[in-house]
Amino acid sequence: MPMSSTKATLRLSESLDDQGRITREGSARLIETVGEFASIARTSGCVELMAFATSAVREATNSEEVLTRVRAQTGVNLEVLKGVDEARHTFLAVRRWYGWSAGRILNLDIGGGSLEMSNGADENPDLALSLQLGAGRLTRDWLRHDPPGKRRVGVLRDWLDAELVLPTKQLLEVGRPDLAVGTSKTFRSLARLTGSAPSGAGIRVRRTLTSSGLRQLIAFISRMTAADRAELEGVSSDRSQQLVAGALVAEASMRALSLDTLEICPWALREGLILRKLDTDLDSEPIAGGSNGGLPGPIETVSR
Repeated sequence: MPMSSTKATLRLSESLDDQGRITREGSARLIETVGEFASIARTSGCVELMAFATSAVREATNSEEVLTRVRAQTGVNLEVLKGVDEARHTFLAVRRWYGWSAGRILNLDIGGGSLEMSNGADENPDLALSLQLGAGRLTRDWLRHDPPGKRRVGVLRDWLDAELVLPTKQLLEVGRPDLAVGTSKTFRSLARLTGSAPSGAGIRVRRTLTSSGLRQLIAFISRMTAADRAELEGVSSDRSQQLVAGALVAEASMRALSLDTLEICPWALREGLILRKLDTDLDSEPIAGGSNGGLPGPIETVSR
């Protein structure tokens, strides 16, 4: 459980120029935010800072330059996660949330720059995939008009169907899931807009997203402007611009995997990274989930 929480929406995936470089404005926002959050961590008594970057920084052609600037101006070393590692850590969080009785889990996570997909019966997925199908990326590349227009939505739908044929086939070849799960703010917002409980009801309330509800929602929100979508309950102004693209990715993924319903898990990448950290000792040697088939090993309590 977080002691405190501070968030900022950078939308770096929408801050890439035609050469795939993070723009000067995007870099400035990143540096300012990292510096501010590092200061908050210090003044809050945080003894260890875990700083990670995902797809937007990972795939930028000037990522090394940007990371060097962040380190020089803030003192923070941002660790860039690989796409498959992003999927694996998120899967760990989902497994820990639902437990072993959930059986084989298939997880989908929609970020700004990428879509992570994983499937497995253990704490590490049998297959983890990262596709460049993030909501921010698709908004920038496909849905530049506001509202996007019926024809453009239809074209993107067809393109997503084609892009997902092979990866979803690979995902199902490792085993049919007992439980299908969606993580990330995008899935939580979509579930809320289709009738799930608000965040104020608590994280332990069951929330789901259905394919039929999602289709009806897309028909509704795709005709709205981003400003109008921001007025909907559960949608922030920062997320409203990429909501349609995120909904289309969710719909296409569920259709390709023949899923009628997704369970919405409140834990995702952040919790997965923390859980993995807690599973390691001071030398970063695993003390749980090792060669004993993924079963927990001895637990140490360390004070420092």
